[in-house]
Amino acid sequence: MLFTSWDFALFIAVLVPVYYLVPKRLQQPVLLLANVVFYAFAGLFAFVLLFATGLSVYLFAIGIGKTWTTQESVLLEHKGEWDKAKRKTFRESMEKKRRILTAVCLILHFGILAAMKYGSGLIGITNTLFGTGFSGAGLVLTMGASFYTFSAMGYVIDVQRGKYPAEKNPLRVLLYTSFFPILVQGPISRFDRLGETLFKTHSFQWDHLEAGLIRVLWGYAKKLLVADRLLVAVKQLIRYPETYNGAFVLVGMLLYAATLYADFTGGIDITIGIGKMLGITIDENFNRPYFSKNIAEYWRRWHMTLGAWFKEYVYYPVSVSKLLRRLTKAARRFGDGFARRIPVYIATMAVWAVTGMWHGNSWNFLVWGLMNGAILLISEELSPLYKKFHARFPGLSRNWFYRAFTVIRTVLLMSSLRMFDCYATVPETFRSFGSMFTTWNLPLLWRGGIASLGLSAADYAVAGAGIITMFVVSLIQRKGALTPRLLGKKLGIRLLIYGTLLAVILVFGYYGFGFDAGQFIYNRF
Repeated sequence: MLFTSWDFALFIAVLVPVYYLVPKRLQQPVLLLANVVFYAFAGLFAFVLLFATGLSVYLFAIGIGKTWTTQESVLLEHKGEWDKAKRKTFRESMEKKRRILTAVCLILHFGILAAMKYGSGLIGITNTLFGTGFSGAGLVLTMGASFYTFSAMGYVIDVQRGKYPAEKNPLRVLLYTSFFPILVQGPISRFDRLGETLFKTHSFQWDHLEAGLIRVLWGYAKKLLVADRLLVAVKQLIRYPETYNGAFVLVGMLLYAATLYADFTGGIDITIGIGKMLGITIDENFNRPYFSKNIAEYWRRWHMTLGAWFKEYVYYPVSVSKLLRRLTKAARRFGDGFARRIPVYIATMAVWAVTGMWHGNSWNFLVWGLMNGAILLISEELSPLYKKFHARFPGLSRNWFYRAFTVIRTVLLMSSLRMFDCYATVPETFRSFGSMFTTWNLPLLWRGGIASLGLSAADYAVAGAGIITMFVVSLIQRKGALTPRLLGKKLGIRLLIYGTLLAVILVFGYYGFGFDAGQFIYNRF
């Protein structure tokens, strides 16, 4: 069921009143039933896999939780009998059991995810190398598998670490792993944070409904007015890279940056808005990333829940692992500065390699991830020079022109790296990027080039107006969230704004009224 389908609109229109009209003790079962209905549209295999994941995670977490309760009870029972060494040995034995259970759970679920993401490619390589005839046609990534797998594994790891006890109610775990708004493209949730409102009962509040509705409308505006419209031109540009080179690559690079932002943030707006309508708080996933002054800041603002997940569950464990501690110790012969860099460098590149692999099963994404990691490390190494530069010119940080330059520089850098999303192979990406500096065909853009991309002048005008509006809204949000200020306006003004936005979406949404738009870009990840 697509977020941008009339079926989904009807689904939400029925769910919200039913959710508030039933007795409060039935609100969670209603949400769980809604998850079942929503995901049933994805097919039988996807449906079974999702709920099997939830049940499996529940059982693993219960098993891990039992080792904690056993540890506490046994230590309490033998408090006056065991010495410090024996207590330590027993704790280590319990920790070993927890680690084994967690490792089995991670291998099982990430193995299933890897099979869906990379299985067909590996089978193709095997067939080529050994002349076999295996088929990988059935290995298809199901909707939201990456998002609910990461959320579920975070829950298991947190229980293993003793952050909170295992949830004893299996329906709650199933509700958490299958919560339908976050299945399409995230954000990646945390059990304790989402559970604060997901597992509570809610009374109807008009402010919540109105705030959720305006957030949903804003998401649809981004998706249907900008993202789906510009995607037509982006696809045309990357379909014929030999024809659309030089200046066309720069145009495509910038159009894709706008498309991806409008698509991804639009979907997140819809997700958060639906949660708000139900009284459920879903984590923000973006914080105006295209206003970042450097790549590190950009990644703190873009897809924030994924970055936080990798930082907590990959970067820190890798950086303090026994292997890296040994490497750091051995590297001290080359100096303390070099030794301190070992865990940072290896953990950073590990995170970005995994991030690239999470995004797709081609070499493009792995190279994209490693290049991001390399640029971050180079920037970190150059930070002393940056500090000296700013100390020499202290007024630059307050200069509007310089701040704008750093923002534009970051947008161009990140847009250049995002070209790996678009082109079929790594060599083709580099060739297209290089053509911007070797092929002078800027005049072709104005002599029918732009018009050949499948969009009319009216389409460019609508998309341009949408981009300008997003920019203005982002500027306003520097002083805080816009929705609370909007809710403070008089009812007549609010209704005028909502009605105008709805009318614009219905009339100008690509391809106009009644069009069932395509799936969100990040759903394929």
